[in-house]
Amino acid sequence: MAITPEVEERLCRAADEVALKAYAPYSHFRVGCAVVGASGRIHIGANVENASYGAALCAERSALSTALAEADGGFTALALAFPDVSPGAPATSLVPCGICRQWLAELAPGIEILVCGHGLRFTIEDLLPTPFVLP
Repeated sequence: MAITPEVEERLCRAADEVALKAYAPYSHFRVGCAVVGASGRIHIGANVENASYGAALCAERSALSTALAEADGGFTALALAFPDVSPGAPATSLVPCGICRQWLAELAPGIEILVCGHGLRFTIEDLLPTPFVLP
C-alpha cells in the first residue's frame, strides 16, 4: 500500500512525539511508534525498559497492542522514530527487533514500515522473509 504524504507526516509526527516519552533508562535508546489501523486512527506506543531486560516492551508491540485493544486492526502503515540516533546511523539500528518482526508478520502482513527522518521504508517481507507460522 502506498502511504500518502499526509499520512506519513501524521504518523511521523505522532511517532516523534511519543518517542520522547519512552522509558529507556538503561539503553538510552528511545523509540516511538505510530501505527494506522483500518479506521484511519493512529495508535501510538513507546519502548518501556525494565531492569529485567526480558520484561521490556518495544514501541511497536505497545502500539499494536493499543490498537488491537481498541478493535482497530487491519494495519496498513507503521512509523518509527529514533530521537537518540544520528542521521547517518546504519539501517540495521533502525528496524524492528526479531520479536516485533514476528508480531508484524502475524498481525500486519503487507504493512509498510517507515523510519522517520531517515528516508527508509520496508515491508515486513523485507525484514522477515520467512516468519514462523503454525501449521
